[in-house]
Amino acid sequence: MTGRWPRPVIATLDLLNRRGKSVGVRLVKYTGKSPHFIHPKHLVETPGHDWYLPHLGPGDVVLDVGCANGAHTVKAAGRVKRVVGMDYDVDQLRVAKASTRALGLANTQLFAWDLTTAFPFRSGRFDAVLFLDVIEHLVPRREVLREIRRVLRPEGRLLVSGPNRETAWRRRLREAGLFSFQDPDHKVEYTEDEFLAELRAGGFVPDLPVEPIVYDTPWAGVIDAVGGVSLGLYARLSRWKREAAVRDPGESTGFRVVARKAD
Repeated sequence: MTGRWPRPVIATLDLLNRRGKSVGVRLVKYTGKSPHFIHPKHLVETPGHDWYLPHLGPGDVVLDVGCANGAHTVKAAGRVKRVVGMDYDVDQLRVAKASTRALGLANTQLFAWDLTTAFPFRSGRFDAVLFLDVIEHLVPRREVLREIRRVLRPEGRLLVSGPNRETAWRRRLREAGLFSFQDPDHKVEYTEDEFLAELRAGGFVPDLPVEPIVYDTPWAGVIDAVGGVSLGLYARLSRWKREAAVRDPGESTGFRVVARKAD
């Protein structure tokens, strides 16, 4: 990061960035792209978005922890034997259930649950667990990871992602004395070492190298708003964000990890 930006410039960009996401979600519905309020990223095919699919097999029974509107649950259901999704947000679960009904998916189960309590499954029940952009919203976290570890089979896979707090844009926000987390509901954000340490404390070690997500740009909110108007343009801009993160992983919005149980 070079140069110091004026605080009013950073504050204005931050406002646009944070408002753009909700604008994009609303425009998706108002422009008829979806019957539900949903982020445009769930309506286009962008490189790396469904990164977890190659790690799922046709005989797998999968748990989606914090499934929200079911976007990942639905994608996984097309590839595996069975998917169970759970989330505390009943409104989001209604969207998920509507999606599974519309697609005629008979291999999904969705239900409301407090993710920070003991899971209602026997030990060793699942072949894989999706834990995507959820860990940063939870307290406690390590206890949740240990529950995930308990319900996974010995050779099971944890497919997890979390946010990066050390991009140039996050540092600019902190230097300007502004709130720097990517979402107001985030309880924590990580460096890569901190994220891996959190996983280790919950009983997991990475099975493959850590992968980036997308480039952390202060124009992300504008790109989200564009997605509410034009999915084609949004897809092109999303590809640029992905390619930029692959070139410079330190500027990625977060980390993706395929993990296994620690010995």
